[in-house]
Amino acid sequence: MRKFIITGLLLWIPVVVTIWVFSFFIETLDNVVTLLPEELQPMNWLGMEIPGFGLLVTLLIITFTGVLTANVVGEKLLQVWNAVIGRVPILNSVYGSVRQISDTLLSPDGKAFREAVLVPWPNETSYTIGFVTGEPGADLVEGLEGSYLNVYVPSTPNPTGGYYVLVPIDKARKLSMGVETALRYVVSMGVATSQKPA
Repeated sequence: MRKFIITGLLLWIPVVVTIWVFSFFIETLDNVVTLLPEELQPMNWLGMEIPGFGLLVTLLIITFTGVLTANVVGEKLLQVWNAVIGRVPILNSVYGSVRQISDTLLSPDGKAFREAVLVPWPNETSYTIGFVTGEPGADLVEGLEGSYLNVYVPSTPNPTGGYYVLVPIDKARKLSMGVETALRYVVSMGVATSQKPA
C-alpha cells in the first residue's frame, strides 16, 4: 500500500505544482487587464472574463515597446528616459542595478549564464555547479595572481538564491552539459541526471 501511495504522489505532485505555478502566473498577468480602459476590458464587451487575456496583452505591450525602441527614435527616447531616471535619488540606483542585470542576462550578445562550470565549493575537496557571468574588472582582481572568472553558485533547490564568487580560470572546469541540464541538477538536488536510462 505504501508503495502505491508513493508512486501516486510521484505522479501527482509535479502535475499539481506545475498547474498551481502556471495558474498563479496567468492570474497575476490577468491583473494587467485592469489597466486597460473599461470599454476594452473583456467583461464589458463580452460579459465574461477571459483567462489568459492579460498574458496576451502583456506580450503585445512587450512586443510593441521592443519594436518602438528598436529604431533610432526609440533609442533616443530610451536615452532620455534613462537620463531622467538617473537623476532621481535612490530610484536611480535601484533602476540602474536592475537594468544592468537584465541587460546582462537577456542581451543576445551577453555571456552571462551561457556556460556551466564545475568549481571547488565550499572548499578545495568539494565541487559544485556554477555559471560563468563574465570576467571581473581589473580593479576587483588587483593584487591577485592569475586570471579569474565571475561565477554564480546557485543554492539548492532554489537557484534564484546563491553566491557570487571569483574563481581562478584554472579551477573552473567547463562542463559539456548545457545550462538547462546543469540547472536541472541544481533544482533536483542532484537527483535528476543527464544520463538516459538504459
